[in-house]
Amino acid sequence: MSKLQKPAYGGQAVIEGVMFGGKRIMVTAIRRKDQSIDYFHSKRKSNSVLTALKKIPFLRGIAAIVEASANGTQHLNFSSERYDVNPEDDAQVAAEQQKEKKESKLSLIFGVATIGVISFLFGKVLFTLIPVFLAQLTRPVFTSSVAQVFIEGVFKLLLLLGYIYVISQTPLIKRVFQYHGAEHKVINAYENNAELTVEAVQAQSRLHYRCGSSFILFTVVVGMFVYLLVPTDPLWLRIVDRLALIPVVLGLSFEVLQLTNKVRHVPLLRFLGYPGLWLQLLTTKEPKDDQVEVAIASFKELLRVENELSSTTDEQVV
Repeated sequence: MSKLQKPAYGGQAVIEGVMFGGKRIMVTAIRRKDQSIDYFHSKRKSNSVLTALKKIPFLRGIAAIVEASANGTQHLNFSSERYDVNPEDDAQVAAEQQKEKKESKLSLIFGVATIGVISFLFGKVLFTLIPVFLAQLTRPVFTSSVAQVFIEGVFKLLLLLGYIYVISQTPLIKRVFQYHGAEHKVINAYENNAELTVEAVQAQSRLHYRCGSSFILFTVVVGMFVYLLVPTDPLWLRIVDRLALIPVVLGLSFEVLQLTNKVRHVPLLRFLGYPGLWLQLLTTKEPKDDQVEVAIASFKELLRVENELSSTTDEQVV
């Protein structure tokens, strides 16, 4: 099967594991405390509105972000709750978690998926507004709107790089970034028709053009061009504009990400995705063999379940 015929699978690193998503199912594999590999499956949840939006350019990116945030939260919770627990204690832990869920009003009102979406949006708002206030402090020196937009972009980039660097120094996040690298290596191996063995996967690059890290960087660059179209003064209008334009920036950035992925094999255009790849040098780390093993197990399980679902569907149609 050629690269162009292959389905585009995506994934994300979780605590001590990797999640991969297909058209109908999402699978996470994690390394447990006893060194065994455990799996979590969930059907890809969507609704008619998101499905319709995902077919419309500039809106499909927002729909994809909301869907990914909602679907991925369960898998993040699974990994964080299970990775450091011995399998023989699963029943007791599950009972305690069930009790906590009954007592949590927040979970009852919103649900885990909704909380994931809200968390993403809250972080995006903070990441958008903090550079605005920092840039405003420099207005006595940089008075023009163009200069203000540029300074705001610089602060946003420094905030992004600084945040990633600081969290990457913690042992837990460093391992998550290693699993992030393992996830990319598996996808690259699959798309390059390489064997899904530890040795073959380790030979692949830990960087990938479709990575969410690239998307985050593109929001900074695209945002600078979008903000040039609106005023930076007075401050209250600047804040309103930035909040109102979040969906626009996200939608445009997603299209840029898709474009850079499509042209990555064109020699004169592949450089468009380089800034995102450079950022991945921070958000991914070279994984160890046992981490690659977990990523391979997760991807193979996804392929197995997807094939089973396809076979069942075909039989029902016949």
